[in-house]
Amino acid sequence: MAVRRFGPGTTLAAVAVVLASALVGTVLAGDPYAYFDWDVSYITAAPLGVKQQVIGINGQFPGPIVNITTNWNVVVNVLNDLDEPLLITWNGIQHRKNSWQDGVLGTNCQIPSGWNWTYQFQVKDQIGSFFYFPSTNFQRAAGGYGGIIVNNRDVIPVPFGKPDGDITLFIGDWYSKNHTDLRKMLDGGKSLGMPDGVLINGKGPYRYNDTLVPRGIEHETINVHPGKTYRIRVHNVGISTSLNFRIQNHNMLLVETEGSYTVQQNYTNLDIHVGQSYSFLVTMDQNASSDYYIVASARIVNESIWRRVTGVAILHYSNSKGKASGPLPDPPQDFYDKTFSMNQARSIRWNLSAGAARPNPQGSFRYSSINVSQVYLLKNVPPVVINGKRRATLNGISYFPPETPLRLADQYKLKGVYTLDFPTRPLKGAPKIGKSVINGTYRGFMEIIFQNNDTKVQSYHMDGYAFFVVGMDYGEWTEDSRGTYNKGDGVARSTTQVFPGAWTAILVSLDNVGIWNVRAENLDAWYLGQEVYVRVVNPEDTNKTELPVPDNALYCGLLQKFQNEQTPHHRTSSSSITYVPGKLVVLMLFLVAMATFT
Repeated sequence: MAVRRFGPGTTLAAVAVVLASALVGTVLAGDPYAYFDWDVSYITAAPLGVKQQVIGINGQFPGPIVNITTNWNVVVNVLNDLDEPLLITWNGIQHRKNSWQDGVLGTNCQIPSGWNWTYQFQVKDQIGSFFYFPSTNFQRAAGGYGGIIVNNRDVIPVPFGKPDGDITLFIGDWYSKNHTDLRKMLDGGKSLGMPDGVLINGKGPYRYNDTLVPRGIEHETINVHPGKTYRIRVHNVGISTSLNFRIQNHNMLLVETEGSYTVQQNYTNLDIHVGQSYSFLVTMDQNASSDYYIVASARIVNESIWRRVTGVAILHYSNSKGKASGPLPDPPQDFYDKTFSMNQARSIRWNLSAGAARPNPQGSFRYSSINVSQVYLLKNVPPVVINGKRRATLNGISYFPPETPLRLADQYKLKGVYTLDFPTRPLKGAPKIGKSVINGTYRGFMEIIFQNNDTKVQSYHMDGYAFFVVGMDYGEWTEDSRGTYNKGDGVARSTTQVFPGAWTAILVSLDNVGIWNVRAENLDAWYLGQEVYVRVVNPEDTNKTELPVPDNALYCGLLQKFQNEQTPHHRTSSSSITYVPGKLVVLMLFLVAMATFT
């Protein structure tokens, strides 16, 4: 029987759709279904004390948690109530055989303003902590993000006891300017400069310092009970700042990152880079003489200048005897200590004996015994000027997305939309704008080396896969660098950091057919063109390795003629929802019409 889960703000029309489908038996067989109905709209908030336009989902900022289980089918109906096109991507969800649901410009046309579109995908053979966010138009800088929890099936043991609670924290740098203003700055050739602060769960810092934190800012409070152990999932959903995360006087036992169980180690603090997700077990073992600070502060920066880029929440025991006060818990000694941060990253290893989504241990996949079939060295440098515009590059190419998504172009055998000639090494000569794609070999084993010749940390993410992080070091990567690789328990994940003046090497098994995005998670670099796609095609003519194009696919660019028009049906305006932390006033017009849904 299908599991029917309705998110806050579910309309009667959405309920009708689900009931109708149940009556005709379309969702009664196989793995369970979870249904969500989202209205993505602007709301007014002031997380750092300045009113601004943020993106909420059903009036929430951050958005709702998608809490599901391995192999469940997820159906998310999205109404775009913004005044510009929208796509939502699912950071770390692999979309097996189904890049149609990935929510990036290489696979999907954007959802026009006032339209809705329904995502439908399966979290096949996955567990862990992930998040979703809007992938285009610099919208993640305005919010629109939320968490994804993929629980183990009951038949698969978890390598730790059941926690007493599950807590999700979103940390990220934040600007008090609207995302549209930030976008204009980048389009005008400017850098964004230092952020105005750090948010934790969409709220500003606790007033730990009267000079740095003005009055009237609402902060996040996490309520806990003494003696209990909680699983705390932390996601860096920010724009471009690496953050050091710590909880005053508490050890954090790392147990999982982005779908992989890790060797369990205690940390007093951990650097979490843009786009990364971790989960810890934290036991409430202190005397609760007062509340405790939860801190996320900028890393690999000049501490004296970046002091304001610090998020502070409160851990409140039910028997707490007073408010938190005094200095914050110390970060690593030197904010710019890249060596400490790299050694910490190297310490995160794969738990070889634990099962994950399947009964067999994670370590039964021995990546070091597989022959590498393709090698790509992807080098980034500081932003460059191409045709009078400030751009970011990989291997000297700044990607510019065509109007027709790459996967749709393949489906309809369109020529000239992109080129299948991305270089394996950096190009010589002047950088250029391009639509060049990596030609991946189906069931091949690819080695990718990210070489960061910029001056700040970059994070890189690959859709459709979990890859093995096998090495990182300072300097230029060479063939001899392979001698330093971790050949046994490099952790499998989907987002890795690359330190300035350093390299990170990953290995990935190309067993998932589709066109998959490899991108800088640093939002400014991604927006300026630091991305590429990997095309993975099964040479055999079969329908078993990729699902067909969805019936509700949106069409644009050269395929615009196939698109049936929707009548825009906004439910809200920016003035109809006001967000105040702890209070939500929502005026929503329900459209009880089946035509609302694609």
